[in-house]
Amino acid sequence: MIRYAKPTTVDEALALLGEDRWRILSGGTDFYPAQGAKPFRDNILDVNGLVELRGIAEAEERWRIGARTTWTDIVRHPLPAAFDGLKAAAREVGSVQIQNVATVAGNLCNASPAADGVPALLVLDADVELRSAMATRHLPLGDFILGNRRTALQPGEMVTAILVPKRSAAGMSAFVKFGARRYLVISIAMAAARLVVDDGVVADAAIAVGACSAVARRLAGVEAALHGRPVTPALAEVALSAHIDELSPIADVRGSAEYRKHAAREIVARAVRAAIGLGESKVAA
Repeated sequence: MIRYAKPTTVDEALALLGEDRWRILSGGTDFYPAQGAKPFRDNILDVNGLVELRGIAEAEERWRIGARTTWTDIVRHPLPAAFDGLKAAAREVGSVQIQNVATVAGNLCNASPAADGVPALLVLDADVELRSAMATRHLPLGDFILGNRRTALQPGEMVTAILVPKRSAAGMSAFVKFGARRYLVISIAMAAARLVVDDGVVADAAIAVGACSAVARRLAGVEAALHGRPVTPALAEVALSAHIDELSPIADVRGSAEYRKHAAREIVARAVRAAIGLGESKVAA
């Protein structure tokens, strides 16, 4: 018999997860389209009653984004400039109606290569908080998403928060999405950049690209090339010419692997330019 439960506390939800297998329902913006006309065959754990999992809080060492925090919540919350890239990504998650209900944790757990929120969270060095009835553990976001539709979530666990360390909530950031049109589109490629500038030079750089491999990736070669460079319009050219060895672009109906790799270089340069206030965040093919 299929079960449906809507717990009102996290402890109640974790107890249920420990006793049976469930599909977790949060915003539902991917859940229902994926279900289609097929009959439900899984137990459904509706976490929309867990008010303690929604919201953004600042602590001494980190920012905490509750798992049920929506993309509209991200846009509206006062956050440092380092989160500007995440806010820009939030505005690209479907329509405004979708942003009002879709959750940050749902975007991560869906584990799509084209998930808009992932690159922007990668450049913030985000960790994922996973809880079960027995334990709590933290994983770097890059270790949580394992591949297309695959995560490190274990039976009995649920995502309860995304954590951003204060040391990474520094500098300026930007997000650039490249698609077949400017709005309501799945990315061909996307990039996030976060730059920390000290005395006119790049003291730290974090660059990530999504939709160009099975999982979004940080680009260590580009980051190294930018480090120590003066902050001028030529900085984007440094990013454009840097080595990108981490990507293995996928080919699908939206673009070939070769096209994606070329696009990735261009949007990384645009993200760097936007992070220093010289560019725009949307690009249409």
